[in-house]
Amino acid sequence: MRYIKLPSENFERFFNSLRGWGRIYGPVKRGNIYSFQEVKSVEELALDYNRTMLPPKKFFVRPRDTMFHLRDGKWENGIEEETFVLFGLHSCDIHGLKILDKVYLDDPIDPYYKERRDKALIVGISCMPDEYCFCKSLGTDFVMDGFDLFLHELPDGWLVRIGSLKGHEIAWENEELFEEVTDEDLAHFREFEEKRSKAFKKGLNKEGLADMLDLAYNSPVWKKYAEICLACGNCNMVCPTCRCYEVCDRWLDAYSSVRERRYDSCFMENHGLVAGGHNFRPTRLDRFRHRYYCKSYFDPSSGFNCVGCGRCDEFCPAKIEHVKVLEEVRGSLR
Repeated sequence: MRYIKLPSENFERFFNSLRGWGRIYGPVKRGNIYSFQEVKSVEELALDYNRTMLPPKKFFVRPRDTMFHLRDGKWENGIEEETFVLFGLHSCDIHGLKILDKVYLDDPIDPYYKERRDKALIVGISCMPDEYCFCKSLGTDFVMDGFDLFLHELPDGWLVRIGSLKGHEIAWENEELFEEVTDEDLAHFREFEEKRSKAFKKGLNKEGLADMLDLAYNSPVWKKYAEICLACGNCNMVCPTCRCYEVCDRWLDAYSSVRERRYDSCFMENHGLVAGGHNFRPTRLDRFRHRYYCKSYFDPSSGFNCVGCGRCDEFCPAKIEHVKVLEEVRGSLR
């Protein structure tokens, strides 16, 4: 991996140079919420954000996604995506995309997801954790691939890690904007990472977590929190790794229709409903417990389905904390 330095005074020119790759989307503050939106200038960016409500997943697996059009009795599949730039992704969200890659880019490959992934330029950025973050426990607080460029804050600029051929192309095309990294820059980089590591306030004990969940299937803790849970599905909607969806046909008139897929939630009662009227997760307890098994059960081939971003905690109207639930479940094993 190549390392270069972007001085502070060149940051705006660097940002503007990315327009040649397509529309730029970055973190923008809307009231008390951050969201990835199209940005036209550096001034619109909120690079000190903690997390957006919807993760960058929304650019690859859209909340409501048109798959086909039915026109004059013929289905039309038009996958035509423009190149675009996602600027300012945190390490945990890049890990989230890597988890989605294993699902959507495995055989059979999802053509919609692949097209958007191929057309995206990913620029990551360093961050400081808040009271919701527990990515350090899951090893997702630092990322070594899955990005084109990654910016780490320095006192007088940014240490830039180049992670792809596209990243190298940007560095070559804008060679005059970058400098070689000095020993002083590396010292500042190390200081920032050490400070960041010590700033984590929340951690998940993942040791033996799969065995614990096997043993604690009937723990009373699940029932306790299932009664508090509103079953609204917020945690699913904001999760960077949830990928349940439903497909439906929406008729526009007698001769035309749109086939859509849209986010679905395992907290919804009809999610487990199958032919014949049987529901394999009929109660809120079943659905609540299922989500924790889905996110926290360790699979040696793919790891955990959680990146510790803290969205499910921050945007839960019942204020249920993911780590606290698992700690109580572990504590219930006597």
